[in-house]
Amino acid sequence: MSRILEVKNMTMDFGGLRAVNRVNIGMQQGEIIALIGPNGAGKTTFFNCVTGVYTPTGGDVMICPPQGELQSIKGAKPSRISAKGLARTFQNIRLFPNMTVLENVMIGRHNRLKTGIVGAIFRPPGTKAEEEQVLHDSYEILKKLNLGQYANDLARNLPYGAQRRLEIARALATEPFLLLLDEPAAGMNPQETKTLESLILKIRDTEKVSIFLIEHDMSLVMSLSERIYVMDYGKMIATGTPEEVRNDPAVIKAYLGEDVSA
Repeated sequence: MSRILEVKNMTMDFGGLRAVNRVNIGMQQGEIIALIGPNGAGKTTFFNCVTGVYTPTGGDVMICPPQGELQSIKGAKPSRISAKGLARTFQNIRLFPNMTVLENVMIGRHNRLKTGIVGAIFRPPGTKAEEEQVLHDSYEILKKLNLGQYANDLARNLPYGAQRRLEIARALATEPFLLLLDEPAAGMNPQETKTLESLILKIRDTEKVSIFLIEHDMSLVMSLSERIYVMDYGKMIATGTPEEVRNDPAVIKAYLGEDVSA
């Protein structure tokens, strides 16, 4: 396996607050890894720095797409980072509620389109063919995520678990090599979470997309992840296999708020 993500000494300051403190994370192609920690540990801030929402105060973010070259994406705009092959979902669902399910996925294809403003205005034959291809590709993504039956429904009318899957479908429409999922199981019932677990494995195995997730559902994290990173107060306090992390005294203390040796 080859390294696809290398975060070196990432630091993020907000005025006098250091939300992320010299964090190092590496990821191999084909992996499913997780970042966990108590509320306020800095996990989402870390994702925001990787995906261009924030520019880190210090450190660097390096990616190496399959068949690509190692490159820094620190300071790049989110649209640029998405075009390079990183896609993400958010802790709070960010769909276009008054658009159809299919239209939501089609929006995710925009950074792969070749048609410019001139093509959109004059609509040469190539533009129409590209639009038809986008329609076909978007519907195929919906079918893969068991959302095909909702294609013409408004996104706001989907069941909650299906809305979560639609966010993932839209992210996949950008053709990523790395998918970052921020609390994908938040608000889901046990059956929806089980469906999500199967879906994540399917995406990794059949779409060849590596998965990096933030999640509070520890049963999901432990069953999916090959490696787990643990943050607390902006710092990395542990890393290892699920079994190693489960038994790490620093992790137990962070979650329970007590000295485990007491």
